[in-house]
Amino acid sequence: MNSRPIVDRDDVDDVDDARGIGHELHGGDAGGGAGDIGDEGDGGDPDDTIVLPWWQHPFNIALIAVTAALLAGMIGWMIGDSGAGRDADPVDVGFLQDMRVHHEQAVGMSFMYLALDDTQPGLRAVARSIAFGQGIEIGRMVQLLRDFGQSEANEGETVMAWMGHAVPIDEMPGLASDAELDELGTTSGTQADELFVELMVRHHEGGIEMATFAAANASDGEVRAMAAAIVDSQNDEITEIERLVD
Repeated sequence: MNSRPIVDRDDVDDVDDARGIGHELHGGDAGGGAGDIGDEGDGGDPDDTIVLPWWQHPFNIALIAVTAALLAGMIGWMIGDSGAGRDADPVDVGFLQDMRVHHEQAVGMSFMYLALDDTQPGLRAVARSIAFGQGIEIGRMVQLLRDFGQSEANEGETVMAWMGHAVPIDEMPGLASDAELDELGTTSGTQADELFVELMVRHHEGGIEMATFAAANASDGEVRAMAAAIVDSQNDEITEIERLVD
């Protein structure tokens, strides 16, 4: 059997036509076509000059590099300048540092209560809200202190100097003592509910005292707004706590 493919004469004619077109595009001789491209000195066609994509053109590459450098510099300046020039007085700094400590105990106390058995669901919801809300406020306090170029924590032996009466840290208004926290950790049920309410209401009342002073006396507008918001939220939480235990 003859296995050679049958070639139609029309197909051969089509191939010849294609070759003829290719020959014309390459300037006549297929062997020398590659060397003729863009070679005007040898009589090549100037229309055969290779055109680079826009992003490979040297001028455009340089322009992109300069633009990127300018954008990077502008972004860096904006980031570096975002906290620059913010002035803070002792009330701003003292309130943020001391309230951070105050908030941290409230968050810890809330998590401690949530780990106890047989506690009231309504109070547990309040404890979760305190832990979440004050955790966010702590983060904002730290960022503000950074913006002011101040230490993120009170590194001294006393607190409340910004309110005009410096006291040891364990005498900060509303703070629970280590003994009270230890007692809370060993309770459960109704006893845990009652002790949590007692400690947290007192804690909030101390925080309200501090925040009320800062809202009226801090120099930075954001600090004053934060302090005023703390006063409102903690008054609301006291009302809710007391409603749940009535």
